[in-house]
Amino acid sequence: MRIAYLECFSGMSGDMFLGALVDAGVPARVLEETVAALGIGARLEISRVVRSGISATKVDVWVDGEKDLPREEYWAQQDVACATSPAKNVHEHEHHHEHGHEHHHDHEHSFSDAVGQVNRPFSREHSHSHEHGRGLTEIREIIGKATISPTAKKTAIAIFEALGAAEAKIHATSVEKVHFHEVGAVDAMVDIVCAVVGAEALGVEEIVCSPLNVGGGTVKCAHGTFPVPAPATVELLADAPVYSSGVQAELVTPTGAAIVKTLARRFAAFPAMKVEKSGYGAGSRDFPGHPNVVRLTVGEAASTLAAKTASEMVTVLEANLDDLNPQVFGYVMDRLFEEGALDAFGLPVQMKKNRPGTLLTVLCKPEDASKLTQLIFTETTTLGVRRRDEVRQTLARRWENVSTQWGEVRIKIASMNGTVTNYAPEYEDCRRIAAEHHVPLKTVMQEAARAYTNGGR
Repeated sequence: MRIAYLECFSGMSGDMFLGALVDAGVPARVLEETVAALGIGARLEISRVVRSGISATKVDVWVDGEKDLPREEYWAQQDVACATSPAKNVHEHEHHHEHGHEHHHDHEHSFSDAVGQVNRPFSREHSHSHEHGRGLTEIREIIGKATISPTAKKTAIAIFEALGAAEAKIHATSVEKVHFHEVGAVDAMVDIVCAVVGAEALGVEEIVCSPLNVGGGTVKCAHGTFPVPAPATVELLADAPVYSSGVQAELVTPTGAAIVKTLARRFAAFPAMKVEKSGYGAGSRDFPGHPNVVRLTVGEAASTLAAKTASEMVTVLEANLDDLNPQVFGYVMDRLFEEGALDAFGLPVQMKKNRPGTLLTVLCKPEDASKLTQLIFTETTTLGVRRRDEVRQTLARRWENVSTQWGEVRIKIASMNGTVTNYAPEYEDCRRIAAEHHVPLKTVMQEAARAYTNGGR
């Protein structure tokens, strides 16, 4: 299995990841064509730089003739502008205030810090046109119209939604009311969509990420000065391994954190692999004695069970039930699957005072655990739900349709390293055909399996 290992020993940002992709072999034209497909007035500048002795690829985003800057450099420019033209800035502040009340948008929130980087001060004309920036609805529309793969669109939108959800939680508002600073939204769309398309072009089955060096000190954002990592970054990196090497700077941006949490399958030490190539992506700053780069290493994973099967983190929920009506148990199982449970089952157990009971076990994605726990408390009589995270190895799965004399049946096929290990007709398809044509269920299942082994005939 071909994998990539992302080393974030100097943090992570969108532009650093893009640089690493290009340095690791993704053609620059792939990213340039992606930017053009977005149609948002941006372009890329790709160059070679040196960071503490390491040669790396630097990707800069230009919007309307101006280059993006790290957040602290942007705010430093703002401070200089305020010091040199206080009257102009007061006028602009008043202009913003009037604009907001005139259009009754005072409950919408515009977050330049949500995208990790902002690149230039507002002009009066710019702020008048884009006071509230781009919301998630508009961003979804722009990405949806781009000529990129459906999978890339879905993933890019998911990353933006993760950013919006983090900001919404921090600022006690709804995701749909989060609006990204106009120019910051352009930078973020370029970084995020190019990251997703570039990761596809890399041609790996899995991206593994190291623990992330988040940096230290403070960072100035649109809402004030905050400790590093910034609030949105902390929210996005929940459950991810992080640390600080002592560098007093923001090393992981919210955009970088959102990209990593969405694209990386898991966090681990350097995996056993046969190295094919590696690439370095540079950040904007150059720290003395500390190379400000991320490294992306691509290669073939070692032939272990973990390499032959997909690995994912799942959450296991368990509850003991000794006084629940059996009819309700069936309803609870249906509701669990409707709400996203990966699997659910019950086992008979002998409980205290020799009462017969049922052990309810639910497997789910970590992000669905709280929702399903609430469902168990609401729909059952249990007073406690146990929860733990486990690693699950899964075979690759796909579906194929086969034709029988009564209609089409889906076949679920499991494979390992390209070799089919198991296959089975879909029960619901066979059940429906058996009921409609008054044919024994086992006959339909046997016919479907025979059709698959005969090549779908």
